[in-house]
Amino acid sequence: MKAKKIFSNFRIWIYLIFFVCTLLAIHPDPFNNGVAIRTVIANSSSHSAGLISPLPSELPMNRERIVEINRQPVKDLSDYERIISTLPENTSITFVTEKLKLGISSEKKPYSVYYKNPAELGLRVYDAPKSNIILGLDLQGGTRVVLEPEKKVSKEDMDLVIKNMQERLNLFGLSDTVIRTATDLSGSQFIVVEIAGANEEEVKELIAKQGKFEAKISNETVFIGGRDITYVCRTAECSGVDPQYGCRDSGDGSIGCRFHFSIKLTQEAANRQANATGRLQVVYDSFDQAYLSENIDLYLDDNLVDSLRIGSELKGSAVTEIAISGSGSGRTQQEALIDMQKNMKRLQTIMITGSLPVKLNVIKTDTLSPSLGKEFLINAIWIAIISEIAVTLIVFLRYRKIKVAIPIITVITSEILLILGIAALLKQNLDIAGIAGIIVAIGTGVDDQIVITDEILGGEKEEKKKYLTWRQKIKNAFFIVVASYAATVASMIPLLFAGAGLLKGFAITTIIGVTNGVFITRPAFAEMMKILLGDEEEE
Repeated sequence: MKAKKIFSNFRIWIYLIFFVCTLLAIHPDPFNNGVAIRTVIANSSSHSAGLISPLPSELPMNRERIVEINRQPVKDLSDYERIISTLPENTSITFVTEKLKLGISSEKKPYSVYYKNPAELGLRVYDAPKSNIILGLDLQGGTRVVLEPEKKVSKEDMDLVIKNMQERLNLFGLSDTVIRTATDLSGSQFIVVEIAGANEEEVKELIAKQGKFEAKISNETVFIGGRDITYVCRTAECSGVDPQYGCRDSGDGSIGCRFHFSIKLTQEAANRQANATGRLQVVYDSFDQAYLSENIDLYLDDNLVDSLRIGSELKGSAVTEIAISGSGSGRTQQEALIDMQKNMKRLQTIMITGSLPVKLNVIKTDTLSPSLGKEFLINAIWIAIISEIAVTLIVFLRYRKIKVAIPIITVITSEILLILGIAALLKQNLDIAGIAGIIVAIGTGVDDQIVITDEILGGEKEEKKKYLTWRQKIKNAFFIVVASYAATVASMIPLLFAGAGLLKGFAITTIIGVTNGVFITRPAFAEMMKILLGDEEEE
């Protein structure tokens, strides 16, 4: 009879509907195998085969996963790395991917990829996610950089900086990124950049530096990256290893590899270059090759990165298409090629995007290990289980009624899932601060449920409450619950902006948790208590 009343109650139905919806939002699947694609680098062999980077707005469970390579099943990242390491170079391989369609059925698709070497493959992958919960950097690993503009900038300039950074990272092949502005309580401006699966050095090289590229002849600037460059080649036809130089022993125990790529200049920049070269003399080297008397010097952030000879045929010529070169080095040829590719992509990226409108200072850099994050997550799950058992025992010892203890522990568990589900719907990252927020919200929830239970049972023990109706008892309890809710939310609002926004996850999950509690789970819990403990004839 009481079970029928519970499952026919309007407030409990609202609670159950929200609970089912959040489970669908979380979409848990412990058997989701393979490796999910994090990034496909532009113009790589994988990109040429048709693989693309996931959209930033795409839910984790909807991302494309590699489940098979050359008919060998890929269950996790270790399988993927093992298979890739055994592939012969300069051969064609077949990837089979799987992607969820409309959240229900999955579709498999084969890709034929030309495999030259790991660097040319152009894929960044990670273990397939088991749910739509988006883990923060603390838990999945990556790099977080907090930057501060050298001077106060307008909203328009700040938007331009963010757009420029996003373009740089996308062009470099880092798509799983979060770039946001933040302020502290004193009004200082910050930019917080979070990139999963990236290392500190490549992130700082791309975003912390202003990225001012200049080409000079006789100390005269002839063209500037972004402004004077209309096209930068990034395809294999006009970029890559310099065929005239290739890779050579540098003489100091390291290997050096040289790259080249072509660019196109505006007519104004070509005219400036023609004026600068027109004043130079023609000289001959020891092999009787004719060059101009000055080199064209390439500067990045005022540092000389390369100095190129200018052929005599370019004297006074307003050419709009020229070749840019540079180099990379390493202990082995493989390392040198990887370093060369990184340097070439960085130079190409900065030439395309141009320089930032303001210099940025690095305030804080965090490189977070995925193994530590995984360990913390496992520990947090165990602590949650132990805490629930402890709360159940304490509540049972306090009230000596199993029909009080079971609803409390059921609501606690469901509140955790409700918070995670709403966070997944809002695409809110779950980090260590967020887990702390969940703990605060659940602690507040237990307090509120005890207040409601005490207020209901108090009528049996206190003479002055003996004749109160159920409605009056619950109204008294909810006055305390709502007052506690208002105080908690008010105390969280400053944390949304404090510490350059690094406590934002804590504040948001706490607010989600207590709001969900006051409007969904507390009313449902009160109705459960009313049905289980009250006189069935009273409203």
